[in-house]
Formats: sequence, structure tokens, C-alpha cells
Amino acid sequence: MSDPKPRVLIVDDEPDLLSVLHFGLEVEGFDVLEATDGEQALEMARSHQPDMIVLDLMLPRMDGYKVCRALKFDERYKRIPIFILSARSGETDRRLALDLGADAYVTKPYDMRDLVMKIRERLSLPGKNQAA
Repeated sequence: MSDPKPRVLIVDDEPDLLSVLHFGLEVEGFDVLEATDGEQALEMARSHQPDMIVLDLMLPRMDGYKVCRALKFDERYKRIPIFILSARSGETDRRLALDLGADAYVTKPYDMRDLVMKIRERLSLPGKNQAA
């Protein structure tokens, strides 16, 4: 029996970006969950406990900073790695996200192969085509 697929929660309010990211991660062997606002992201993270969260900052109902802080300052969820994926490229935004506990900060536009590689590195997973 093989190991279960690593579960990644992706959070973005742009349907096109969500679709591309979902498909790209699914093709790479991840079980993908989606949320389109901050409150839904928090609820899904708590109920599904994903192995990784890819989180936008500019979200309806609760921004990504608050989602990150709520999870990273809670003993039950702080182990879940959070990668911020944002159009905000300023140093202040990056520093604030990292100070709130984000594990990485990736700016849009992003390279899917690079993002997948970073996720695999963080989760200590081999590449899809590599032997396990």
C-alpha cells in the first residue's frame, strides 16, 4: 500500500489562479483542497489539517496575514507550513508575513516548477519522477 498523497490547501480569491494552481499541484501528486476567502481557509485548515498551505494575502472576509497568525499562534496548527503566494512584492509585506510565522514568501507571477520544488523541499518529499 502506498503512502497517502500530501494534502495542500490553496487559498486565493481569483478563480483562474486557483484552477491553475490546483491542476499544477494535482498533476504533481498532491491532494488539493481549495478556499476562496480567509474565514473558509481557517475553517478548512482546522478541519482537514493539511500538510501545507499556499496562502494569498489579499482575501475577502479575513486577510492572509490574520489567517497565518491565527494558525501559527495556535499550538494545534503551528506545525503546518504556510507559503505566502502574493502579488505584493514589497519588503515590508514579506517581512510582516515571515514575522507572523509564514515559512516562505513567493511573489506572483510565480514559476510552477519552482513552487512545487519548494513545497517538496519543505515537506521533505522526493520529486514526482524520483524514486521514493
